Amino acid sequence: MFTSGHATLLFSICTLCVYAQAEPTIDFENDLQPIFTRFGCTSGPCHGKARGQGGFQLSLLGFDHDFDYDALTKEGRGRRIFAAVPERSLILAKPSGKVPHGGGMRLSADGPEYNAILQWVREGMPRRVEGAPRLKKLTVSPNNIVMSNGSTEQLKLTAHFDDESTRDVTRLSAFQSNESPIASVDSEGIVTAGTITGDAAIMARFMDQITVCEITIPRSESIPAEVYEKLPRLNFIDDLVWQKLQRLHITPSEPCSDHAFLRRATTDICGRIPRPEGVVEFLADDSADKRAALVDRLLKEPDFADHWANKWMDLLRPNPYRVGIKTVLNYDHWIRERFRQRMPWDQLVRELVTAKGSTFRNGAVTLFRDRRTPDEVGPLVSQLFLGVRLECAKCHHHPFEKWGQDDFYSFAAYFAKIGRKGTGISSPISGSEEFFFPGTKGSVQHPVTGVEQPPRPLWGEAQMSDDVADPRDVLAAWMTSPNNAQFGQVMANRVWADLMGRGLVEPVDDFRATNPATNQPLLDALGAHFRDAEFSLTELVRAVANSHAYQLSSVPNTDNVADTRNYSRHYRHRLRAEVLADAFGQISGVPQHYEAMPKGTQAKQIWTHRTTSLFLDTFGRPDPNQDPPCERTADSTVVQTLHLMNSEKMHSDVLNDTGNAAKLAESAKEPHEVATALYHLVFARKPDKDETELVVELLTAESANRRQVIEDLMWAMLNSAEFVFQD
Repeated sequence: MFTSGHATLLFSICTLCVYAQAEPTIDFENDLQPIFTRFGCTSGPCHGKARGQGGFQLSLLGFDHDFDYDALTKEGRGRRIFAAVPERSLILAKPSGKVPHGGGMRLSADGPEYNAILQWVREGMPRRVEGAPRLKKLTVSPNNIVMSNGSTEQLKLTAHFDDESTRDVTRLSAFQSNESPIASVDSEGIVTAGTITGDAAIMARFMDQITVCEITIPRSESIPAEVYEKLPRLNFIDDLVWQKLQRLHITPSEPCSDHAFLRRATTDICGRIPRPEGVVEFLADDSADKRAALVDRLLKEPDFADHWANKWMDLLRPNPYRVGIKTVLNYDHWIRERFRQRMPWDQLVRELVTAKGSTFRNGAVTLFRDRRTPDEVGPLVSQLFLGVRLECAKCHHHPFEKWGQDDFYSFAAYFAKIGRKGTGISSPISGSEEFFFPGTKGSVQHPVTGVEQPPRPLWGEAQMSDDVADPRDVLAAWMTSPNNAQFGQVMANRVWADLMGRGLVEPVDDFRATNPATNQPLLDALGAHFRDAEFSLTELVRAVANSHAYQLSSVPNTDNVADTRNYSRHYRHRLRAEVLADAFGQISGVPQHYEAMPKGTQAKQIWTHRTTSLFLDTFGRPDPNQDPPCERTADSTVVQTLHLMNSEKMHSDVLNDTGNAAKLAESAKEPHEVATALYHLVFARKPDKDETELVVELLTAESANRRQVIEDLMWAMLNSAEFVFQD
């Protein structure tokens, strides 16, 4: 006996058969997925989030075609598709506003996208049309534009398929600017230049392909070419910086003063402020090459190794309460010893990535004690040494890059066969010894397909064979190969950021097409120099510090006052917490003491952030409970200002009977000599006429207490911006 429900079902089947008799023309993957992505259906706030929206989930940004096809045609008993009357399908009725839709109206009922979905339903909802081509790449035209303030430009996106066909997909592509104030872009691909001079990258995405259009907006006032031709060129860096500034019509600031260079180079290279005797010697030196000679001397100091090792502690050192105190102490020693040996960077990375042995004898294996699974080690290694943030691709295709889950788990597979022997992690004590060695078992499966992923590099080729005992050896050889340009560029970018105040790529470990370098030729050249210098950190720092660009003043001119990305001037920044702490100890003359460290230890030599120090915490050292890598912020805060003004510990050190203020007060120095000594000690420069007169006036005032005046002056100088910031 037929019911009305049976009749409807029969009618639906018959209708579907009639439509399906014609050769389908609408391909789900090529024609429909881009529609759902373009109109936001697969975005994070809508159906692309973890549990979907309204009981309907799609893959984030439409990267999983099979999942989305099943969600549309099979889930909810097919309620989203009404083949009998396609126009009444929820997939059309909701986005076109015919029935209530939380996401609002997305499609026009007479638009091409609506009609494409309608036609697909009528054709029987094919997953793939026979012979349908696959997307191979995406190009944008134009791909490099010089624009004037307020002008507009229309971008055109072309999809290239494996059958050599092309298609204009501008209307179905998503656009995003990495610097909207410089150049913004709307949903139609129209770029509008702002009023700020600089560069922007416009990302365009269609399906799983991404391309970038680079926008340059120079100043409207042109600069004669001879201005740039006359600029000093101390090495290859300067020429590449000047070329970029010339393109933007920006002129660089004047060179910095000798005392500014002295303090800048000393704090950057050795992580300490200049000593008074060094200030006197350097300022009195009238030789033409004294700046280069200073750099050479600083690079030979023991402080150089501790300062740069301390930077990498933030990126590598785990929580001792998780992996063990002795283990972290050994790890710290291992890292510092490599920097003290001036070990080439590629060798250090190879030793770390392939580390084996005991946590009590080889500190490098602490990396694998802390990160215990391939999917934990893989993204750490890719981020630190290749500048690739793979973490997004663990769960879904990276929204701003080409990396998918295949890439993530294939890279992680290099760490699948690490053998372990020992008690492992037992937080919060974890005091036991653990051994690591090349194992014979272990694999990584794709979380969706369940297929075992073979080890594979992120790009290029790395030969694996059955006789390879440890896949990590293959990975390390591929990563550190001279042919892998990005390996050298990532470290060069980190060093450039430390010395110049901002990386060519920011964040420094986020290399991707949609986050281009502000000066790619310069990044290429720095990476090549690093490689040709056999990955010597010393030689890389020497090259940057000896460039004229590094020696520019921080005082802007009328051309570069708005420039914060192209190194037309030095970018002032707050000194690192450990540098400030050690500087205070040097100025006060009172040695600082830290728990679990020998007497006289400098802040940059502390082996764990769990060592108590209110000063270091205030000035931004990482939270000891945070997992590495721990990037610091250089922000200044009210708390820092209040600490300098009110710290009882700092105040007592300044007033200490054995401190420099007391010694200076007891000396036979004349008032003007006291002024010079104070400024040499705190600011690494001579006082000017007004500053000298003020000190003399205070010291010679009726009933003046010489020691109290000197203490007050030192306290005031320590609370000044000139002490806290690097000029």
